[in-house]
Amino acid sequence: MAVSLPLLLLTLPLLAGAAALAAAQNRGRWLFRQQRPGWHGRLFTLYKLQTMTDAQDAAGQLLPDAARLPPLGRWLRATSLDELPQLWNILRGDLSLVGPRPLLPVYLPLYSPTQARRHEVRPGLTGWAQVNGRNAIGWEEKFAFDVWYVDHLSWRLDMTILWRTAGRVLRGSGVAAPGQATTTAFRGTPPPPVSP
Repeated sequence: MAVSLPLLLLTLPLLAGAAALAAAQNRGRWLFRQQRPGWHGRLFTLYKLQTMTDAQDAAGQLLPDAARLPPLGRWLRATSLDELPQLWNILRGDLSLVGPRPLLPVYLPLYSPTQARRHEVRPGLTGWAQVNGRNAIGWEEKFAFDVWYVDHLSWRLDMTILWRTAGRVLRGSGVAAPGQATTTAFRGTPPPPVSP
């Protein structure tokens, strides 16, 4: 938390500029809020810049992600500028700088007991899974990285993750799953095949 306030103040002009772009794209709306599970699965409100539009089909249903993610939104995600409001989440104690990324509440009952261990630590702005593939890797591998982080938590590891995050952000790598505008939904771990 001690680091997040100077970071927030330092990036405030950048955040203001990115927020203005998001507002221009989304008819004045620039801040995205969503409930996410944090430490021990407790829900909190996560803040991000609004990168998707609310475009709907004739029946009033939201269009697929790819149709609602304009070039500006893709750029905000690729540069991770959309994540800057989460420095406020760190100040509030919802997030740490480093930890497993907070996902959707609907995933909570889908985790295996091992996967659920990702909630034994506070979630983070970046994490071990993010610097080892981010959304370009599958859910099983992502959760394995999260649990590995929980088991090897250390100041040195956090510094390594922050250093690697800088490189990932500069390259804009792993932002989306292959063939997806964002990522696929987690449906739970498939059961092992039954032996004949």
